[in-house]
Amino acid sequence: MDPKFRTTTMRHILFLTVLIALTFSYPVMAADDDHGHEEADREKHGDAQEDHGKKDSHGDEEGGHEGEDEEEERGGVDLSPESLKEAGILVEPLTLQNLEGEVKAPGEVTLNSYLSSKVTPRIEAQIVARHAKLGDTVEKGQPLVTLSGVEMAEAIGELQVAHKEWRRVQQLGSSAVSAKRYSEAKIADEQARAKAMAYGMTKEQVKVLHEKGLGVTPGSFQLIAPQSGTIVSDDFIEGELIEPGRVLFDIVNESALWVESRLSPERAKDVEVGAGARVHIPDNGWLQGKVVQKHHLLDEETRTIGVRIEVNNEEDRLHPGMYLDTRIQAGDEQKYLAVPTSSVLRSPDGDWVVFVETKPGEFKPQEIKTLRNIEDHTVIEGLPEGTRVVTEGAFFVQSELAKSGFAVHNH
Repeated sequence: MDPKFRTTTMRHILFLTVLIALTFSYPVMAADDDHGHEEADREKHGDAQEDHGKKDSHGDEEGGHEGEDEEEERGGVDLSPESLKEAGILVEPLTLQNLEGEVKAPGEVTLNSYLSSKVTPRIEAQIVARHAKLGDTVEKGQPLVTLSGVEMAEAIGELQVAHKEWRRVQQLGSSAVSAKRYSEAKIADEQARAKAMAYGMTKEQVKVLHEKGLGVTPGSFQLIAPQSGTIVSDDFIEGELIEPGRVLFDIVNESALWVESRLSPERAKDVEVGAGARVHIPDNGWLQGKVVQKHHLLDEETRTIGVRIEVNNEEDRLHPGMYLDTRIQAGDEQKYLAVPTSSVLRSPDGDWVVFVETKPGEFKPQEIKTLRNIEDHTVIEGLPEGTRVVTEGAFFVQSELAKSGFAVHNH
């Protein structure tokens, strides 16, 4: 074989061998390279995810702390008026109380006579129509009942005649009529108006009568409410013939009621008009009041002195006829800021708290310091006088706060 040819052949074989080797090794290298890139990407991406996770975790942790701080700062519960009423929750302002110098005595709730009135006819009349009934809340001047009577018919007729004569004389003038006629006409009109009003008509009814005439029923007139309040009695029926002085309606304003307490003469000496007092409503808490009157005569049957306590009843917690216990301040003993012992509760961290009303229906636990117990009250400090505190139903408010998931903390 030609040496030159053999050399050329060997070169071709070597070239092909190298080419084949490169052809088979490239995919492996490429795969290894891709795998390396993927590992690098995954490692880089994993590190980013880990950093991001740490950041999120840290953010969540910070957010959680913020939520807890907000929760602790808020730490309150809102209750609807219906829930407050159903749970019997009472809120009262903190007041200084003379707990050690109190006189205990039973009492009975009565109407405040100065805020009550009776509606009665002044002449014999028949009831034509009723315009109000038992339990209604009426306003001053509101028509209550329409009556009709012979005496009123006569009085209205005389009033109309006298008034027409007086108007005629006024139109003619004092220069055209004698002084005697002028005076007689004026006096007759005034007397007729006074008679009709004495029988039960009002100035407004007399005015309407002059403007519109007698109407369908000449002797009819209305009795109106002399005050605003609630009708507590209406013992009559339509069509009934009634006598003068018959009570048709009792109207009372129950925003302030009296509690009549009976004391022995010895204890009554220690009580002065204007002294503070409080009354306990069974299962409904305490109400603050003050002594407004003290009887001078001894009750012959009970041998006691009556002391009258006036109590604000705008929340309608008292009703005439109720019996309850009273506490009346006597002497100059020290006064304390105190709340019913049942309204002082333990918070989860062991502090004593009471629930303070921040706004109507919203309550927040407030840490206080308890000083001592005097019977069913606890003397406290840490809140200013006048703070509105839950005195009945505090446990229910605490339960609702726990249900809402708020932490009870006050620092």
